[in-house]
Amino acid sequence: MSKSAIVLAAHNIGLGVARALGKHSIGVIAVYYQKRDMGYVSKYVQERVRAPHPETAEAEFVDLLIDLAKRHGNCVLFPTDDATLVTVSRHRDRLAEHHTVACAPWSTIRQLIDKKYTYELAESLGIPAPRTRVPQNAGQARDYAERAAYPCLVKPCQSHQYFERFRKKLVKVDNATELMTAYQEAAEAGMEVMLQEFIPGEDTDGVNYNSYYCDGAAAVEFTARKVRLSPPESGVPAVVVSADVPEVVEPARKLLEALRFTGYSCTEFKKDSRDGVYKLMEINPRHNRSLRLAIACGINFPLLEYRHLVEDHIPSAVPYRKGFYWIDLAKDVAACGPYWKRGRFSLTRQLGPYLKPHTFATLDLRDPMPFVKRCLDVLGMACGAVADRVRPKRKRRHVLLGADT
Repeated sequence: MSKSAIVLAAHNIGLGVARALGKHSIGVIAVYYQKRDMGYVSKYVQERVRAPHPETAEAEFVDLLIDLAKRHGNCVLFPTDDATLVTVSRHRDRLAEHHTVACAPWSTIRQLIDKKYTYELAESLGIPAPRTRVPQNAGQARDYAERAAYPCLVKPCQSHQYFERFRKKLVKVDNATELMTAYQEAAEAGMEVMLQEFIPGEDTDGVNYNSYYCDGAAAVEFTARKVRLSPPESGVPAVVVSADVPEVVEPARKLLEALRFTGYSCTEFKKDSRDGVYKLMEINPRHNRSLRLAIACGINFPLLEYRHLVEDHIPSAVPYRKGFYWIDLAKDVAACGPYWKRGRFSLTRQLGPYLKPHTFATLDLRDPMPFVKRCLDVLGMACGAVADRVRPKRKRRHVLLGADT
């Protein structure tokens, strides 16, 4: 294995990919564009490169990757977040002249990044999914708002851009006023949204179908259940457990076969408490946040992908461990308060995953620095938030004192 791997973005997913490859003596170069990333301080990273934002400085980002080929030769590019995935897939042909690219072409990625196309595909195949409408103007949004069954969701078509702007994945609304407020907020930011049926159910009804496909055929499959989200109901996974979930396998296969997909993806479903049917939530055509779970259970997806691309080794199905937990410690701690407010917090339930076989998203005693950096970053953000709240009070006090003199 002579080719190095260039991991693009170095937060949870990038860190997981770097560790998955570095532990097998594959050289890792971390290209990151956000200081809060912690993966680039991992001991498995041989070189770290600060890059411009892959979407706001797209040409410069692509040029940087091509320049890396001049120093390191042909490497395997692993986009590990949506921003890097979009840019790399859009410029895949040009980048493929210099590197081996670990992502599908833009014609495929576009159908999965822009969620409205994902739901159109599901509908064409008869895959159960939430009822969805994409308003083209405020009038259509208002028309939907007047007829909607609440609660419902205002959900971005391209979630990574929405999250980067608003620091939330979606908005759950309970009436027409809230819906129009959320719609206008997104519209003013130039972002297209979907107005979508809310699928009721517990956080534990969410399921991941993780897989590696070769020309539309499933090579390796792995399923897991979500245990806790942060924040509850609409957030990212905080705790996930490996489990057999046969109900989602066939619909997921049908979707990926229709795309003739090659590579790794994570297809997410949620069981509807009204009818017990699993509904499609989204398909992420890149490695997911809980990728260390599959690795701990016996399936190293990044390594399988590397070997497929470099050695033309077709991976095959392997048995994996069930009942193993993945925990994002920072997210899980942050979720305690919201679960408490909802009356769903139990100390026994909270500690359960920690007392059973588990792996952490960031914490690894053999590679401690990413966890240390993550803690310092979280502490810094918390102090900054407190300072922002205190600063206006200080200003007002200063004004009052000035008036008295």
